[in-house]
Amino acid sequence: MARRRHLSRIAVMQALFERDSRPEIDVSASLSMNAEEFEELDRSFAASLLQGFLAHEEEVKQSIRDHAPGWTLERMDPVSRCVLFLGAYELLFAQDAPPAVVMNEAIEIAKEFGSDEAGKFVNGVLNAMAQK
Repeated sequence: MARRRHLSRIAVMQALFERDSRPEIDVSASLSMNAEEFEELDRSFAASLLQGFLAHEEEVKQSIRDHAPGWTLERMDPVSRCVLFLGAYELLFAQDAPPAVVMNEAIEIAKEFGSDEAGKFVNGVLNAMAQK
């Protein structure tokens, strides 16, 4: 189950990353294409994460701004930004995994796909959110 959810989070992050660089795409179609990569992916969980984020996008973005002083969303590394979108949504709205699990997943994905400092940055922002 944990592996399936991890892969689901990666697929959603990739769809958000693609939308970030090409806003005109259908993000749900992008998620479906990304999901083809992962046989073990939990499609239902991935779809609920994506739809949940999209439904609360402005609140999630504002919370990231509030907890990353000195950083605009545009200044953030695109991978870190998309990982934060997903992690922040889960912390603030999803409530189906403990905060420590959400944070660990986001940090691992940031380390795997982002820059050397991405994991530390994501950890700092999400930890600040979790403390409130």
